[in-house]
Amino acid sequence: MADLESQRSLSGLWVLGNNQLVDEWKRQGEHLFSRDPDPSRMTQRSAEFHKLLLKIKGVPSTPDRSQLELAVRFNACVFSVAQAQTERAQSLLTDGLQRALGVAGGTGGSSSEVCSLWSSALRALADGPLLLATLRLLCLQWAVWLSSNRLTHIQELRGELSSLSDRLSALEEEEERKRSLSPSDREPPRLVADPLRLTELLDVCTVVARGAEWLSNGRPSDALSELQRAFSLPAPRDLLAHAHVLSGRCLADTGRPQMALLCFMKAMETDPHCVAALHRSTEVYRQLGNATALVEGLRLLNTALRLPPPAAPNMAAEVSPLNASLLLSSPALGSLLAVPSAPSVQRRLALSCVLHGRVAEGVEHYLDLLAALQSDPQHAVAPGPVQASPRGVELYLEAAAALLLAGRGPDCWALCDEVLSATLDLLPQRLILGDPSEDQDQDPDQDQDQDPDQDQEQDQDQEPLDVVLWAGSAHLLQAHCQAALEDWKQAVTCYTRCINLTGKVCFKTQGTQPPPGDLSGRPGSRLRSLRRLKGLSLAGRGVSFTQRDQLREALRDLQLSALVSPGGVSAGLWLGEVLWRLDRRREAASCWERSLAAESPAETLPLYLQEPRSSPSLDPSVLRSRVQSLTQT
Repeated sequence: MADLESQRSLSGLWVLGNNQLVDEWKRQGEHLFSRDPDPSRMTQRSAEFHKLLLKIKGVPSTPDRSQLELAVRFNACVFSVAQAQTERAQSLLTDGLQRALGVAGGTGGSSSEVCSLWSSALRALADGPLLLATLRLLCLQWAVWLSSNRLTHIQELRGELSSLSDRLSALEEEEERKRSLSPSDREPPRLVADPLRLTELLDVCTVVARGAEWLSNGRPSDALSELQRAFSLPAPRDLLAHAHVLSGRCLADTGRPQMALLCFMKAMETDPHCVAALHRSTEVYRQLGNATALVEGLRLLNTALRLPPPAAPNMAAEVSPLNASLLLSSPALGSLLAVPSAPSVQRRLALSCVLHGRVAEGVEHYLDLLAALQSDPQHAVAPGPVQASPRGVELYLEAAAALLLAGRGPDCWALCDEVLSATLDLLPQRLILGDPSEDQDQDPDQDQDQDPDQDQEQDQDQEPLDVVLWAGSAHLLQAHCQAALEDWKQAVTCYTRCINLTGKVCFKTQGTQPPPGDLSGRPGSRLRSLRRLKGLSLAGRGVSFTQRDQLREALRDLQLSALVSPGGVSAGLWLGEVLWRLDRRREAASCWERSLAAESPAETLPLYLQEPRSSPSLDPSVLRSRVQSLTQT
């Protein structure tokens, strides 16, 4: 009898100890659940619950004491899940189920068959006093599976989990009714998280995770149907915004861009801080070709990414260590909701402004990016940007091309000089490449408005070719600067430097250098960029020779340009002009007809490898008149 009283006294102390830990946790919750919680406090609280659990396990189990043990086990497990200690949490749950079954006189499966063990436990404890405590642990099992992205396990127990909220609610009400009918001085053990609220969160998180998984697996229609469930469930605003974003992605993937935009708008209305919705809307605007909306969307996204993160809501009254960001660990969801960095978005904004006629605005964004690159200690490497990163030097070249378009030739020249000084010691004397068909390309769906920082990893043996491309592009832009000033002699010199650089690259093939091939291949190819660079420099030098009346040299360069890089409209028109001046008028007319009928090339090229707008141009109407007059004679 004395032993029984002693054990009751111990149980009372343990309940008191558990409740004190819970109260302390909730008092600290407002500080612990700031945006950057103190992990040491969570670790300390977790250790205290585990220590209490060990004490309780040291005394023989009874139904009453098992309820206390399962409550303390629930609290200890919550902290294990919150600290991403999945194996430890699973061990706590499995051990708890087996001990509960032992008290109830049942048996379950082995610890390796978790779903079987749960099915056995729920059947054995269905009518017993431990059912409520067991269902609370089932909430945590759901959280463990969700946080470790084991959606198949959740599917196996979908029947039990779908009714979990209703069963918990009914049992909680019954428990409250019993306590009101039989008041007791002993308090029940408290919990650090409300199982009912946790179940609601788990339900909507599972819907979002499953929708993301199906969308990533190419099942957008199924994913859309699943995601519609989220809007009928109680859920935090940020989770509902995620569901709207994913629904928009489903609609975009099934060819309904306008409806996708409506979903992204709903996401931003639901959660103004949902930058993923802004990002995805810019992708749809790009696909629709809506340049104005694209630029405006990128500007808003750039601004949003540079704002400080929103303050965490005050959750002191309902604090829980488990939140949606912890439970949603799906790689598919992370990928679908990923947002580029602020500098990357600003670079896209700058490029889009330039491509769509807002050159002055684009130049300002490029200059801001260059200033940030130079001030960032990680990139402050002299001399020049090349040693910092490939993205850095390409940014310099893009900015130089934008400055040239804005009529700021001296500034363009200065940036190109920085690239040349940085690449001077890195240029190879000669570069021998293998089969050009092995050159790896980017996704064929990429275009000018895509994030230019999303480059693939570069192999070391490809880096010398990059350096040749960078230095050659810098010479090409400087040649364009001279052409804009109509200094044709100096332009010829700069174009020749670019041509000589491209001549450093040789191909290891069974015979001579491989044929140039067409430019309809996938964008992003370094060899394709090399051909484009050589074609532009030959065409530019040909035009410069034409302006100096060196027609034989101009004809040679323009014909070589057409051979190396077919499809250049401007080069074709100037080739016809040279043929006309050489009194080869039938050939000239044929050349003009082909060039005037040609469509703009569909391939994607860097800004600095596009035909210069500052070059002298030929009036198409005059050329058509010449062709017409020739055919009438």
